Amino acid sequence: MASYMLRRLIGSVIVMWAVATLVFFMLRFVPGDPIAAMLADAGGPDEIEAMKRSLGLDRSLFVQYGIWIQNMLQGDLGNSIYGSRVAVTSVLSEAIPRTLSLSLIAFVVALVIALPAGILSATRRNSATDTTVSLLAFLGLSMPDFWLAILLIIVFAANLQWLPAIGYVPLAEGFWPWFSHLILPSIAIGTAFSAIIARMIRSSLLEVLKADYMRTARAKGLTPWMVMFGHALPNAMIPVITVIGIAFALLISGAVVVENVFAIKGLGRVLIEGILNRDYPVVQGAVLVVSAIFVFSNLIVDLLYGVIDPRIRLN
Repeated sequence: MASYMLRRLIGSVIVMWAVATLVFFMLRFVPGDPIAAMLADAGGPDEIEAMKRSLGLDRSLFVQYGIWIQNMLQGDLGNSIYGSRVAVTSVLSEAIPRTLSLSLIAFVVALVIALPAGILSATRRNSATDTTVSLLAFLGLSMPDFWLAILLIIVFAANLQWLPAIGYVPLAEGFWPWFSHLILPSIAIGTAFSAIIARMIRSSLLEVLKADYMRTARAKGLTPWMVMFGHALPNAMIPVITVIGIAFALLISGAVVVENVFAIKGLGRVLIEGILNRDYPVVQGAVLVVSAIFVFSNLIVDLLYGVIDPRIRLN
């Protein structure tokens, strides 16, 4: 298991390096000059060249790439080249807790909805409950998260005034202020993913419930509760965990639109603003963090396989 984890970690580092390298060079080939756009009419050719020299953008691409990799290995992601030129690590350290808080709560919302819905749908196949769950799942998949976000703001923030409509409050300022600002955006993001997970749980459970060992478990006199949660659900969770791991990683990208609706400056907004401003260091740092989250999520999923199914761990 230790050697497997080591191989996966090495592979994860290679993937992150490949993504960072690809983004670095792709940004340089995007049409437009970030310095000219930043100075606009306030600077002439001499000022633009002076600014490029001060930022090191007058050097060759490979020299810039080498400097960036060297600084990145030392934990320095550079400074923003737009606005106040703050450190990229400061920008990301402010944005990451917001996106992770939103994604984690949305993930919990998705699981709380999906697990009972998927189990009920599988155990009551072709019943009214199954039809209702399937219909709600299709509705959840068809609703755009930004549309649901706006609807939640109108109902619970504007009309009922139960929850705040926009903004983010750090956890250090209190649990309820932090949590209350994340309830509506988390529901908006988690609803669509709960539909995906519920459908996957239903399909996987239906396959397991038809297996021979399930009939044996019932013949031994086990209670329906023990049959479901002791035998059926653990064996059905392997493909479900794959989907859950991918869903959590996709929650990060799905949060981009919802963060803009609720005016939460997380990774999504930082990345979009960096792209629009052609702020190379910010975009490179944000993509590096997002790729790390994707890689880490896949690594956790692989490790959970062995926890749920001992046969995988033994192999």
